[in-house]
Amino acid sequence: MLDFDATGFWEESDYANEEYTDDPVTPEKVALVQRALGFKLSAAYVALMRSKNGGTPARTCHRTSEPTSWAKDHIAITGIFSIGNAKPSSLCGDVGSEFWIAEWGYPRIGVYFADCPSAGHDMLCLDYRSCGPEGEPSVVHVDQERDYAITFVAPDFATFIRGLESDDAFDHG
Repeated sequence: MLDFDATGFWEESDYANEEYTDDPVTPEKVALVQRALGFKLSAAYVALMRSKNGGTPARTCHRTSEPTSWAKDHIAITGIFSIGNAKPSSLCGDVGSEFWIAEWGYPRIGVYFADCPSAGHDMLCLDYRSCGPEGEPSVVHVDQERDYAITFVAPDFATFIRGLESDDAFDHG
């Protein structure tokens, strides 16, 4: 589960509301999305989406132990996909998880749940390779610009969310 207070987690914006934020999560919606994707969503992911079903976090960067095309020490995200299919950036939306696999050639390793400022050239994915479709996935960064290089970000979604930091925490020089 997600053991943190989501107060102040989400940044409010018209863009996020139009692209990411769907109606509230219901057990039926979770079940439909899980069936469509073929993976059990992380309990922490579902818990966060109960606070607000998709959007832009106030803190959008996460440290990495190796460089990516974005930076030498971190990745950045634009938004987190909602559970549903009504918004373009929802897990089953027009530019949801399956879109990135089918249209852009991202590897079929799990559920793509967050986009990055590069407009599709890198994504974040719940990686089920080690745990199977019913297990607890890790979070990885997949970099289309580096031949779909996969960089470990966090052992699970809850750790990923707790590890998000402000862009101000990083040296861009």
